[in-house]
Amino acid sequence: MEKDKKKLLRKMVKPFEKTSYTKSTIQIINTIIPLLALLVASGFLYQVHWSLAIISSICASIFLIRTFIIFHDACHGSYLKKQKHNDLLGNVTGFLTFFPYRKWRREHLIHHAGSGNLEKRGIGDIWVMTVEEYQASSRFKRLTYRCYRNPFVMFVLGPFFLVFISNRFNVKGAKTKERTNTWLNNILLIVVYGALIYLLGASQFFAIFAPMVFISGMIGIWLFYIQHTFEDSYFEESSEWDYVKAAIDGSSYYKLPKFIQWVTGNIGYHHVHHLNPRIPNYALEATHDNVTPLHHATSITISESFASLKFKLYDESHKRFITFKEFALRQKHPS
Repeated sequence: MEKDKKKLLRKMVKPFEKTSYTKSTIQIINTIIPLLALLVASGFLYQVHWSLAIISSICASIFLIRTFIIFHDACHGSYLKKQKHNDLLGNVTGFLTFFPYRKWRREHLIHHAGSGNLEKRGIGDIWVMTVEEYQASSRFKRLTYRCYRNPFVMFVLGPFFLVFISNRFNVKGAKTKERTNTWLNNILLIVVYGALIYLLGASQFFAIFAPMVFISGMIGIWLFYIQHTFEDSYFEESSEWDYVKAAIDGSSYYKLPKFIQWVTGNIGYHHVHHLNPRIPNYALEATHDNVTPLHHATSITISESFASLKFKLYDESHKRFITFKEFALRQKHPS
């Protein structure tokens, strides 16, 4: 993509950055109020039968996913006009979704600044090894990587890891403000949910909250995985890396049915989001529809997305993901 074309593309999407307080307010109302209402309803339904509480909790996961999208936009400063308002909203929605605001915001902004850059992997992204790296790794590291990329580990154990480990601790060297924010988030979670366990009892508490947190976490990890893991995804060394190409070629357009698109806050338009993170989620679809060059991004349907599960290693020489099986065949029959 030529320099002038890339500059023009960024200029074309800029008008969609505008925050609408009306749309933001409506989205908060139709997301957080139903979430809280379903959690309260789950408590009453548990008294009728525990299975009804679980069904209600599953329904609540829909709104927890949407709450995370609001949190996500607040982290980018794109949801409300003033940063202090985004900070407040980010902390509130971060508590609701079990994510410490400042820690996740820093990691996610790093992800955006270097997505697809082979020399800047490791913070805020999914672990990707190149063919050369895997080939040079020890057996233990290969085994660790295989376990990490296993769908059961990633999508079933992954939500537990996020909630109970990754989101609870800061990295070494994190600034005081970030550390304080994380520990305040932890303390508030312990106090509030500890009180709920005491008042409701463990069995009722977990029937109400566990399905919601697990399902929303699993879907969240799935979305993030699909949006960056497809056969011809973009990865380059720093010297060749380009922000616009990383956004358009390294982030997919996940074509979802309208209801699922609504549930996931338009995050399927991930190429648009990576090109300009200042565009709020409710404007992503309009940006894609009205800016023709964005139509060239890799488009993936739900049925097609399951093929991405087989992609494990990035082949720099051929600019595409390959499977472990392909790697093994190459080892047996090197060209």
